[in-house]
Amino acid sequence: QVQLVESGGGLVQAGGSLRLSCAASGRVFSTSTLGWFRQAPGKEREFVAAISWSGGSTYYADSVKGRFTISRDNAKNTLYLQMNSLKAEDTAVYYCAADTGTAVRTSRYKYDFWGQGTQVTVSS
Repeated sequence: QVQLVESGGGLVQAGGSLRLSCAASGRVFSTSTLGWFRQAPGKEREFVAAISWSGGSTYYADSVKGRFTISRDNAKNTLYLQMNSLKAEDTAVYYCAADTGTAVRTSRYKYDFWGQGTQVTVSS
């Protein structure tokens, strides 16, 4: 079992930055692929970024590549998402998720555990 709690969301102006954190409990955290997803009103939940259990591999959606950075600290059981150059279209509820499989996957259906989400609002 993995329990995930996101924090760090808020209101920011376009061009600004935010850093999201996801604190986890559970023994499988350090061996799980971790991901960030987001869901805007009226839209499906979409992949943002993922990181392998070791942190050696990262993947990003094209829409955030070059602006967002995913990282993890297994010693602290924490996942991060540094978001720079934010745009109005980044406004959404952001969720962290854990996939206990061995491959790094971008489909939300492959992730086993989810946090409750944190709201990010970017004003233009």
